[in-house]
Amino acid sequence: MITQYVIAFIVIYLFASIPWGFILGKTQGVDIREHGSKNVGATNVNRVLGKKWALLCFFLDFLKGLIPVLVIRQVMPDAEYATVLAAFAAFAGHVWTIYLKFKGGKGIATSAGIITAISWPSYVIPMTLWIIVFYASRYVSLASVLAAIFVPIVAYFVNISEIAIFSKITDSEMILLCVIAVLAVVKHSSNIKRLLNGTESRFEKKKKEEASN
Repeated sequence: MITQYVIAFIVIYLFASIPWGFILGKTQGVDIREHGSKNVGATNVNRVLGKKWALLCFFLDFLKGLIPVLVIRQVMPDAEYATVLAAFAAFAGHVWTIYLKFKGGKGIATSAGIITAISWPSYVIPMTLWIIVFYASRYVSLASVLAAIFVPIVAYFVNISEIAIFSKITDSEMILLCVIAVLAVVKHSSNIKRLLNGTESRFEKKKKEEASN
């Protein structure tokens, strides 16, 4: 079993280490690490390359978390900590990618994939909150931090609801969701400081260009 765990961790880590933001930037002749916040996540891709590339980046990073957890549940269904292993390997691969000297994204999209695989309401409800906060404030970081905090809260109430369509969350998975929430907040510590100082960048609505006479 230990050998299986080690092999699974390495495979998932290498898969999740694929730096899609960096790769997408390179297809456009841009090193995403040299522009904007210098982060390889979807938010900076949006700043540098635009919305369509950011959506693609988010989707690909989302799959880094979704696919490994879903697969490991099928391959190792009786292994108590298999989900935790897959989730940690996926998160670590994205945040500390071996392909970019262990400097990756902040883990929001990959965490979203992990959470969806474990308990989809625990992603859908916080994501709804994210949308509301973002469009009200135009701060991606603020929306992300608040959504992360709400993940374990929603998961707890989903677990005690005993609604048949909601899959049961194990104790180890609940702890995992709490850890993901804490790590997401910690990874945004610099953003939180800028929010408190009033220096955080915000996404302003693009004004339509005035038609020339």
